[in-house]
Amino acid sequence: MVGRRRGSRANNGPQKPQQQRRTLREPASFAKETGYESDGPHDKLTIAQAKRGTPAFRPVRVYADGIFDLFHSGHARALMQAKNLFPNTHLIVGVCSDKLTHKYKGYTVMTESERYEALIHCRYVDEVVRDAPWTLTPDFLKKHKIDFVAHDDIPYTSAGSEDVYKHIKEAGMFVATQRTEGISTSDLITRIVRDYDLYVRRNLQRGYTASDLNVSFIREKKIRLQDQVDRMKETVKTVEEKSKHFVYKVEEKSHDLIHKWEEKSREFIGNFLEMFGPDGAWHALQEQSGRMLQALSPYASPVTSPRGSPSSSPTRCRSQSPPSSPSPGSCSPRSSRTSTKGASARSGASLSGTSEEEDDK
Repeated sequence: MVGRRRGSRANNGPQKPQQQRRTLREPASFAKETGYESDGPHDKLTIAQAKRGTPAFRPVRVYADGIFDLFHSGHARALMQAKNLFPNTHLIVGVCSDKLTHKYKGYTVMTESERYEALIHCRYVDEVVRDAPWTLTPDFLKKHKIDFVAHDDIPYTSAGSEDVYKHIKEAGMFVATQRTEGISTSDLITRIVRDYDLYVRRNLQRGYTASDLNVSFIREKKIRLQDQVDRMKETVKTVEEKSKHFVYKVEEKSHDLIHKWEEKSREFIGNFLEMFGPDGAWHALQEQSGRMLQALSPYASPVTSPRGSPSSSPTRCRSQSPPSSPSPGSCSPRSSRTSTKGASARSGASLSGTSEEEDDK
């Protein structure tokens, strides 16, 4: 029996990969008007049987219906849950027409053909039923061989009924899914209505005309004027931010320059004082050069008398204090002058005595 089961699964196995490959790489197919035609028997299943993966020869056909206007992630998540309810699931999605939707729920943003196309390109969908009924009837369930109906568990009040899925729940064919909080078609429309002026301005900027947007001529001019004012404000704001940034950069650079100048000035002053200060290298150099000049300067040479004998010249001498009494070896200007005068007087006297002797003779 195990071998037969394996063999039966092996025989039926290739159909599932082909079906998955078609579902992932190609759009889902539309349901036929005549309904689903199966080769084998289509017995009624329980939820427990479907979760165990039986019957093995056919997938469990799950139906999920809705409007699917402005198809969003909340719709996709609900269909993903319906697709993963059982190990082998064939998901059928019913999309109501514009006529039924406008009658029971309200005006839609997308047309029915656009909503059909949005559903067949969802990766979880295997089959799409166009113009689906608002309330599911036994004939419709039998026509499409539907095993279970998937929807959120909140009672759906519409068409004079407190819950349009009440008879499906009583029949044991209802499987609940979870709603995605924070996103819905009504929420998206509310955002558009709330920011109506922004979206009108946006579409006018993208090339749509006032007639396309159902906007009057005066309102169009007002919106365009407001758009120009906003652009001017944005330009002024940008220029102001750039000017602030420029001023900040200039201040930062000026502070850096001042700081560097202070450092350089301190260094310059220190070098100057080190060079030209009292104990600086310049004074040491001057003292050293003065000593060298004093050492290299020659003494005065002796004066030669006319007769060829050197005359006596005053000896160079230095005295720290003025002499109180001249010593024999010392010399002074007064003594030199006195000695000179005395010598001349003596020479004059000798000359006069010589002349007198000659006269006597």
